[in-house]
Amino acid sequence: MKYRSLLLGFILMSSTGFSQTLDDCRQLAHKNYPEIKKYGLISMSEEYNLSNASKAWIPQVVFSAQATYQSATPTYPEVFRNMMQANGLDMSGISKDQYKVAVDITQNIWDGGKSRADKALATAEAIEQRSQVDVSLYDLQSRVDNIYFGILLIDERISQSESLISVLNSNLNRMKTYLKNGVAMQADVDMLEAELLGAKQSLVQLETSRASYRKMLELYIGQPLSSKKLVRPEMKEVASRISSRPELLLFDAQLNKLNAQRMSVNSTVMPKISAFAQGFYGYPGLDMFKSMVESKWSLNAMIGVRVAWNVGALYTKRNNLEKLNVAKKQIDVHRDVFLFNTSLQISHDDGEILRLKKAIIDDNRIVELRSRVRAAAESQLENGVIDITDLLRKITDETVAKQMLSTHEIELLQAIYRLKTTLNQ
Repeated sequence: MKYRSLLLGFILMSSTGFSQTLDDCRQLAHKNYPEIKKYGLISMSEEYNLSNASKAWIPQVVFSAQATYQSATPTYPEVFRNMMQANGLDMSGISKDQYKVAVDITQNIWDGGKSRADKALATAEAIEQRSQVDVSLYDLQSRVDNIYFGILLIDERISQSESLISVLNSNLNRMKTYLKNGVAMQADVDMLEAELLGAKQSLVQLETSRASYRKMLELYIGQPLSSKKLVRPEMKEVASRISSRPELLLFDAQLNKLNAQRMSVNSTVMPKISAFAQGFYGYPGLDMFKSMVESKWSLNAMIGVRVAWNVGALYTKRNNLEKLNVAKKQIDVHRDVFLFNTSLQISHDDGEILRLKKAIIDDNRIVELRSRVRAAAESQLENGVIDITDLLRKITDETVAKQMLSTHEIELLQAIYRLKTTLNQ
C-alpha cells in the first residue's frame, strides 16, 4: 500500500509538469511553442526536394499521340509519276492526313552538375530554415526568462510585505496594550492600523500581479505551474565571453546556401549529354518511299545520343554570380552588426553585474543597520522617548532596505542569465 501511494504521488507530480525551475520552464516553452512544428515540415520538404533531384537520373518517358493534316506533302516528280502510271502503278505519294502514336525515352548521361547542385541547394535551404527556427525559439527563451524573473521579484516583494505586516501587527498589538494601560493615545493605534491596512492593500496588489505573470508563464509552457513559489536559479558566473548564438549559425547557413546557388548558376552553362530512344506507330513511317507507295501504319524506332548546350545562359552568368557576391557582402555586414551589438550588450551586462554586486554588499550592511535602528526605536517607544510617527519611519526605512536588497539580488541573477543568453552559454 505504501509503495502504491508513492507511485501515485509520483504520477501526480509528473502530470503537473514539475515546471518550477527556470530550465524546466525553458524546455516546456520550447516544446509547447507552435513554431516547433516547423522542424518536421522542413525535414519533409527537404526529403521531397532531394528525391526530386535524384529522379533526374531516372529515364524520362514521354507518351504522345497526334493527328495532322498538311497542305502539302512530298510527292514524286510528275514525269516519274506518269511513267509509273503508264506501267499500271499508282504512285500517288504521301497522304496529307497523318497519324502517330509515339513514346520517347531519354536517359541523362551528364547533366552538367545540375542534379548535384539541386541536392546541395535543397540541403542548404533546409539548414537555413532550421537555423531561422532556432533563432526564433532562442528569442523565446529571453521572453520566458523575463517573466520568470519578474515572478521571482514579485515573490520577494510579497515576502517583504508579509514581514512588514508581521512587524506592524506586533507593534499594533503592543500599542493597544499601551492604550488600555493609559500609556498611549488612540491616535497612535489608529496610525498603526492605517499603516497595516495600507500594507495589506499593497500585498493584495502584488498577489494580483503575480497571478497575472504566472498565467502568462503557464501559457508559454502549456501547463499549470506545479508549485506556489518558483525556484531561484543558481548564481553561476559566466566563464568566457565567446558567443555561440544561433544567429551566427544562421549566417553560416546563408553563406552555404549562396555557395549552392553558385553551383546551380555554373551548371546552367554546361552542355548536357543524354541518350534517347524514340518509337512510334503511325503513318508515314521512317521509310518515306514505302509510305508514298501505300498508306499503311507501321512501327518505327530510333536510338542515339544527344548533346544540348544552352549558350544563352552565358549571357546572364556573370550578373547572376555578381548578385550572389553582393548577397554575401550583405550577410557579412549583418554578421558584423550582430557581433557589434552583441559586444555592446556584453559590455552593458558586465557593468550591470559589477554595479549590482557592489550594491548588494552595501544593502546587506544597510539592512543590518536599519534592523538595529528599528529594534531600538521600538524600545524607545516603549520608554516614551519617541512617538509612533518616528517608529513608523524606522519600520519603513527597514522595509525599503530589505526590498532593495532582495530586488538587487534578483536583478543580479537576471543580469547574469541575460549575459549567459547573450553568449548562449
